[in-house]
Amino acid sequence: MVWGSRALLRKVSAPRALWPAGAPRYGNFIDDLRIYVKGGTGGMGHPRLGGEGGRGGDVWLVAKEKTTLKRIKGRFPQKRFVAGAGANSSVSALKGEKGTDCEVDVPLGISVTSCDGKQIGELNKAGERILVARGGIGGCLVTNFLPLKGQIQIVHLDLKLIADVGLVGFPNAGKSSLLSRVSHAKPQIADYPFTTLKPELGKIMYPDYKQVSVADLPGLIEGAHANKGMGHKFLKHVERTKQLLFVVDISGFRLSSKTRFRTAFETVLLLTQELELYKEDLRTKPALLAVNKMDLPNAQDSLNELMKQLQNPQDSLHLVEKELIPQSTIDFKDIIPVSAHTGEGIEELKTCIRKSLDEEAEKENEEYQKEKLHILQTSEV
Repeated sequence: MVWGSRALLRKVSAPRALWPAGAPRYGNFIDDLRIYVKGGTGGMGHPRLGGEGGRGGDVWLVAKEKTTLKRIKGRFPQKRFVAGAGANSSVSALKGEKGTDCEVDVPLGISVTSCDGKQIGELNKAGERILVARGGIGGCLVTNFLPLKGQIQIVHLDLKLIADVGLVGFPNAGKSSLLSRVSHAKPQIADYPFTTLKPELGKIMYPDYKQVSVADLPGLIEGAHANKGMGHKFLKHVERTKQLLFVVDISGFRLSSKTRFRTAFETVLLLTQELELYKEDLRTKPALLAVNKMDLPNAQDSLNELMKQLQNPQDSLHLVEKELIPQSTIDFKDIIPVSAHTGEGIEELKTCIRKSLDEEAEKENEEYQKEKLHILQTSEV
């Protein structure tokens, strides 16, 4: 059994002292937004003729591809969405017409909650809709022919990226370089740790035209699970990826001169722990490990040592601080040595990613078929 873990996908904002001059800010990307929604007011009834006013329009959130929260904020800086009022009852039209609905296009992967934290719903597929503010009823006999106001509330839109694969690793592990190697994405790449300040998406193209989406989420720092830096803001994106791809620098990692150096083995431990402490059930995701920067001197010797440590972790845990050791371990499906710089191992990595996703899809299909069969057998009894 090869010992493994699951890791985190988010990159946490660095302290100002660690932010290099000229580096872009995370603020360029928006993954949460609060908006004001109001259903339309109903139309006036007609007491003398018993006419009913039209119902106010409703406010809907509609999932749409190629839409971003940043675009919503840019187009509607007031973040107010109000549906149309219902038509008044009249002699020519005793039953007033319903007010115009207001539809707000939102990106896929949105979780919608009310101001008190109650979940209203999720939008994960194009075309899915959620009613967030119902229009008021028109004036009628029950209301003494006076209209009612529409529902008003503040709703929170929380984006969690949907991707087949999420790249997990500490800053400067080479995730952005790896993404540019396996896909057509062009993320920012530099020598300073906090290069990826917003999630980047790329697609791996296979000869049979299969496409696999890969998310490079901002790198973690120790303590991300406790919201250190901007831990929770980044960690949430790992939740909707189908599988995780840990990216570890074979030479180890050190965030700054004020932080401790971590070996590749310790890095795997820390990534596992951060994920485990943030949300325990994320450990059920399939995980692969890409050991990056194999072009560096003595990389093969370091890889041999890392493989021994992963295969028999108990023999090496005594060398590690107790607080770094996660409660449980998960096997990596594959461990692939790569070099994003030279391209070494990239094709093998793409093959392993495809194989792992296909295996998981087959498992899901088998479980679905079993469930259908069970339902049929139960209904026949």
